[in-house]
Amino acid sequence: MPWQTLIERSERLPACADLAEGHATLMQRLGSVTPFELAVLGARSMATPGLAFLVGYQAALRALWPSAPQSLGALCATEQRSLRPADMKTRLTDLRVSGRKDFVTAGDAAEWLLIAARSEAADEAPRLNMAVVYPGEPGVTLEKLPAIPLMPDISHGRVLLDGALCELLPGDGWDVYVKPFRTLEDLYVLSAMTAWLYGVGQECNWPQALQLRLLALLAGCAEVSRHHPSRAAGHVLLGGLFVQFKGLEAELDDALAAGPQTWREMWVRDKGVMDIAAGARAKRLAKALG
Repeated sequence: MPWQTLIERSERLPACADLAEGHATLMQRLGSVTPFELAVLGARSMATPGLAFLVGYQAALRALWPSAPQSLGALCATEQRSLRPADMKTRLTDLRVSGRKDFVTAGDAAEWLLIAARSEAADEAPRLNMAVVYPGEPGVTLEKLPAIPLMPDISHGRVLLDGALCELLPGDGWDVYVKPFRTLEDLYVLSAMTAWLYGVGQECNWPQALQLRLLALLAGCAEVSRHHPSRAAGHVLLGGLFVQFKGLEAELDDALAAGPQTWREMWVRDKGVMDIAAGARAKRLAKALG
């Protein structure tokens, strides 16, 4: 991680309503980067917390699938608010996938989609594969869902699949992709949001101690990014990072209140995204601690 690049102030990219275009502009600026560098350097240059979140999400996808295209992508697993393989109806048959995925982050703007699909025989326990499909191909339909109050600048989509031709990724769809992605998303979104706040702190001349604590938190995120997302040690360390982040809440609120109203309003509106997966994280931490 080129830390000096983060510590030095850099110009923010203007917000772009076209999420795919905005991502392409960011990747052109950054060039070849690791997932952690994408999360931190990319989010630092974003205009809103929502766009910073999206950068963290894209970084997590690339940590999950290192060969992912440079363009905007999305993981499609949830069906009817459930991630349980037994609840999924999307099916894979002879390299064709059919079904429906709901509430996909930036799904309506994505240029490639990872689809979790069941592939077991009728008398077998549920088994997932991870398929790759491309919007615009026959049998792939994207629907944009209404905006929600949290991060309204980040769209969500529904994906409808009708015999869409796909590519398969190696390994079990649950153990290799869906399950570890939740940990990767937590880590890289935390990294991205912390980097975004650090950038705001630089611009607004926050107290040096607060800026240094944000940098220290990012250094901890860098260490956790070296751990396999399925290992207990990584879950314990990640739990510690979220405790650190939570401990900065009062200082962040005071610093934001003392600065431009725009930054404070955006953070108050969007900071709830950090709590969405808190229950799942707590369960993983409890299991890791044994």
